[in-house]
Amino acid sequence: MSVIRPASVIRSVVAGFGAALPREQVDNDALVGRGVDTSDEWIRQRTGIGARHVAGADETTVTLATAAARQAMERAGVGPDEVDLIVLGTTTPDDTFPASATRVQAALGVHGGFAFDVQAVCSGFVYALAMADNCLRLGQARTALVIGAETFTRLLDWEDRTTCVLFGDGAGALVLRAEPGAGTAADRGVLTTHLHSDGRHRDALYVDGGPSTTGTVGHVRMKGQEVFRHAVNRLAEVVDEALAATGLSASDIDWLVPHQANRRIIDAMGRKLGLPAEKVVVTVDRHANTSAASIPLALAEAAGDGRIRPGQLVLIEAMGGGFTWGSSLIRW
Repeated sequence: MSVIRPASVIRSVVAGFGAALPREQVDNDALVGRGVDTSDEWIRQRTGIGARHVAGADETTVTLATAAARQAMERAGVGPDEVDLIVLGTTTPDDTFPASATRVQAALGVHGGFAFDVQAVCSGFVYALAMADNCLRLGQARTALVIGAETFTRLLDWEDRTTCVLFGDGAGALVLRAEPGAGTAADRGVLTTHLHSDGRHRDALYVDGGPSTTGTVGHVRMKGQEVFRHAVNRLAEVVDEALAATGLSASDIDWLVPHQANRRIIDAMGRKLGLPAEKVVVTVDRHANTSAASIPLALAEAAGDGRIRPGQLVLIEAMGGGFTWGSSLIRW
């Protein structure tokens, strides 16, 4: 059966990108010096992580998100009056409410449109991108800021070496603009996005606190082997789903920009797609796992240094607690 495609569609085209990292970078040896029962060798062998950024007392999810968003707006040549949607993916909001996205909105001087947070842990940026893309395609907005920002280290139990060595803080952002496309995979912009979740696996990766249960923020708890096994399988499936939806193949992908959780998972996905290592963007060695911020931070780095260029096909994918997982194909 032939597929009937519209003569034209609205695409969410990347117009700008930005990133922000806390001032302090903490390497593995510094963690050992702070009393964490581990070693640089132990961390690198199991995760590929060598360092992470840790937010200071004056650095929050909102301040980092605002800095990344401002940089993205400057690159896009977009002023506050042009932004009519802000979607912020985060697990570590500044307040229980209001949404941190509204605080970013105020800090940027954006006084119109609407703003909200999305909570899907490490999949948060993919979820936020999908929400913004839907709004742009439906005509509810014309210019959107999509942000992933976290101060994840504030959820860590620094005596639990199985989790505290894995995470870091940071923020990344994209400016998306609604532009007409031909409705083919050659269009610039977000081509397809696929989201999933399965709440049966809550106990594999969670925080043991919350306002409605303990009244505390809580700490990250994780069953690493179970998370790894599910991640490899679920990510492979959702990548295949994105390729099938667009009629593209793995050989068409110019860049894989995965969630930066673990070097072993990143390498496994690269091999699965048959991509050479130089086509996989890796920042986990310097940023660790920044949850919803990891993909936009990696996108900003690779686009900023000229690796990702206009017209290239970029695949992003992530999995997080819940479990949640998702993928998107973007023609840069």
